[in-house]
Amino acid sequence: MSRYVDGFIIPVPKHRVAEYQAIAESASKIWKDNGAIEYCECVGDDLNGEGVRSFTEMANAAEDETVIFAWAVFESRESRDTANEKIMSDPRIACLMDQVNPIFDFKRMAHGGFKVIVG
Repeated sequence: MSRYVDGFIIPVPKHRVAEYQAIAESASKIWKDNGAIEYCECVGDDLNGEGVRSFTEMANAAEDETVIFAWAVFESRESRDTANEKIMSDPRIACLMDQVNPIFDFKRMAHGGFKVIVG
């Protein structure tokens, strides 16, 4: 079986990146404990390439926002599906969500599952 990747694009306020990073470090443990074989989160640094659509534009990020590019790798789509069920029921995940003052707008986050074709 080939590996399977969940990908995420998330616009985050620049002044809250450190807060996001702390949550991402905890999330990494949760994802790996529940089946991810790799987990990576990156913050935008050079997002305005010439002649192509930028991640900033794609994410509809405001001037005071940057873009988080993240992914988790699984053995297969079935492994991903099983892991995501475990992740969403893991009690540690609720501790990462601040319902009163969320770091980013979940409705603006993009997510998708991808079959690995080279790697």
